[in-house]
Amino acid sequence: MLSYRFEPTIGAKYIVPFLDGKAVCAPAYWHQHHVLCSELIRKWIKRGFKACFLISGSVDGEVPERIARAYGAEVIRGSANQSGALALRDQHAMMKKGYSIVTTADGPRGPKYEIKTGVAVMARVGGVPIVPVACAAERAWYLDRWDDFMIPKPFSRVVLGVGEPYTIPRDTRLDDIEPHRLNIQQAVMSLMGECEDRLKAD
Repeated sequence: MLSYRFEPTIGAKYIVPFLDGKAVCAPAYWHQHHVLCSELIRKWIKRGFKACFLISGSVDGEVPERIARAYGAEVIRGSANQSGALALRDQHAMMKKGYSIVTTADGPRGPKYEIKTGVAVMARVGGVPIVPVACAAERAWYLDRWDDFMIPKPFSRVVLGVGEPYTIPRDTRLDDIEPHRLNIQQAVMSLMGECEDRLKAD
């Protein structure tokens, strides 16, 4: 991580209102980008951001849980879709305590680049905005798995991006949440494209 050459973060101003831990949001990024985006969250935590990672309840989530706790974050084990009301209850409780819920929004099994409905429901029920997060790497390895998990190569230039917070109105019926899910999905995809374009332009 220390060898990566970080470009200035796109949209860094969007996370500033949440860094002191007095306001809550829901950062969301693709599972593929966990290495770089979780590092960005770690830097926020050092500045006072109160993060709670939603991590798979399977054995695959044990290492990410240890890493998140080492960052100083809280952890909820489960997934946005599979844990149902129980995970939603835990997320809501953490948000009431002032913690922002961090999700790999298409995980833990995909499809890749598809926001889980549960992520949108969590934000709507909690009344918190979703903050898109994305990244791009000049050179990287991609693992042969459903998410093409990205590991940037040493000394690679990387770009991180933060998008404008997206709020789902509190009066939105859960049956009507699909357009908002698609809007959030498009926001993360557009931000990823902006990060990739920054690398090409420099």
